Amino acid sequence: MARELHELSAIDLIALYRAKKASPVEAAQSVLNRIEALQPTYNAFCIIDPERTLHDARLSETRWTKQQPAGLVDGVPTTIKDLMLSKGWPTLRGSKTVDPEQTWDQDAPIVARMRDHGAVFVGKTTTPEFGWKGVTDSPLTGTTRNPWDPERTPGGSSGGAAVAAALGMGTLNIGSDGGGSIRMPAGFCGIFGIKPTFGVVPAYPQSTMGSLSHHGPMTRTVTDAALMLTVISEPDPRDWYAGPYRMINYHEDLEADISGLRIAYSRSLGYATVDDHVSEVVEKSVHHFEELGAEIFEVDPGIEDPIEPMITLWSVGLALLIENTPAHKRGLMDKPILELAEQGRTVGSIGVRRAEQAREALAVKINLFMEDYDLLITPQLPLTAFKAGNEVPPERGMIRWWEWSPFTYPFNLTQHPAATVPCGLANDNLPVCLQIIAPRYSEHKLLRVCRAFENLQPFVMPKSA
Repeated sequence: MARELHELSAIDLIALYRAKKASPVEAAQSVLNRIEALQPTYNAFCIIDPERTLHDARLSETRWTKQQPAGLVDGVPTTIKDLMLSKGWPTLRGSKTVDPEQTWDQDAPIVARMRDHGAVFVGKTTTPEFGWKGVTDSPLTGTTRNPWDPERTPGGSSGGAAVAAALGMGTLNIGSDGGGSIRMPAGFCGIFGIKPTFGVVPAYPQSTMGSLSHHGPMTRTVTDAALMLTVISEPDPRDWYAGPYRMINYHEDLEADISGLRIAYSRSLGYATVDDHVSEVVEKSVHHFEELGAEIFEVDPGIEDPIEPMITLWSVGLALLIENTPAHKRGLMDKPILELAEQGRTVGSIGVRRAEQAREALAVKINLFMEDYDLLITPQLPLTAFKAGNEVPPERGMIRWWEWSPFTYPFNLTQHPAATVPCGLANDNLPVCLQIIAPRYSEHKLLRVCRAFENLQPFVMPKSA
C-alpha cells in the first residue's frame, strides 16, 4: 500500500522531489491535513500558520523545478519547539508572562540553519512553561497528549515535537534538552532523538540553565536525524560556547559495520530502579547488538546518583528566570517554578561552585569509563508513559519529574551525546526505548550504531485516524 507523504522520511521526500514525483507543496499540504485532523486530540502545536507554510512550500517547489534546492532539507516539513526564536512567529515559551505583541525578527541558530537549507516550517510545538519539567502541559497551552494513548503524557519538555514526529505532523522536529527534554518525550512516544555533545549545535540566546541545555533533532528515523544534525551543527557567531565547527556530514556512511565494538550495558547506572516490564524489553533488545557483531559487557560506570548537583543548578537557573520576569506577572506562572526558583535563590556562590565541582568529577569519571568502551547503553526511562496532566506518575510517592527520569540528567551534567532508540512495546502496549551514550564528540559513531539497530529492528510508529 502506498504511503502518504506525511509518513515518509526526509530522505524519501527529497528523492521524490528530485525525481519530480512529488512536490514540497504536496508534502506540506499532507502534513497540514494531518495537523488539522489530530491537533484537537493531541494538542502538539501552539502556532499553526497554513498560509505561510504553503507560501514557503511554493518557493521550495520553484527551486526544485529548477533543480536548484537551497540546501539539504529543502521542502521538508519541519517544526520548531516554542522555546526557540523564529522570525515572524512569537516565541511564548508556554507562558502567559511573555508578551506576544513585540517584534519577532530573529531566528535562533538551529532555526536559522534549517531555514538556510530550505526547510518548510509548519508550526511551533508545545512545551511546558519555559521547558521546566519532564511533561508537556502549561498555563498557556494546556495539556499535550501521547500519540499511543491520549490519556497518557508524551513526556517533555519537547513533548509537542515528539508527538508531531510520531504522528506525521512534522518530518523533522527541533527539540532541546536541559535534563532529558529530547530523550524523555522521545522515550514515551517511541521516536528517535539525539542530544548531541554540548556545543555541537549552536544556541542563542542561551538558556538560563546554561551549559546543561542542548539542542537537537527529533525524527522517525536515524537517517533523518543524522541529516538534520549535519544542517544544525553549522556554526553561528552568536554562540559563545560553541565548539569548533568540524564540517561532518553525519548522514553519510551510516551503514558501516559495527562488529567488534565494545558496548557497556548498565541496567541501572548503579542507583536507578526500573519497572520489570520495561527491563524485560530492554534486556532482549541489548542482545541484538551481539547479533550485529558487537561485544556486550554488563557493567556499571561506578557513579552515584548526581541528582543533588542537578537540582542545585536547575533551581538556580529557574531563579534567574524568575529574576528576569516582572513581579506583577509571576502569579501567572506554574507554581512549582516559583517554589524551585525560591530554592535556587538561596544557593550562594559557594553552593553553585560546589555543584559545578561535583559535575566536573562526574564528567571525568564518565570520560575515563568511556576510555574502555565505545558506547554505554541504559534504559532510556524506567517506566512507560503515565497519566497526562501529572508531573509525576500517580501513586508512586514522587514529587518532582527527575525522580522518574534517573537516566537522563547525568548526561546533561557531563555533556556526552546520548540518543533515544525505540526498541519495542511493553506489556501495556506503550513504547520502551534504549539510551545509547557515546564519548564526547562521537555523534557519528553513535548514529551508526543506532542505524544498525534500526536496520535490524525497524522502529514502529503509532497508528491514528
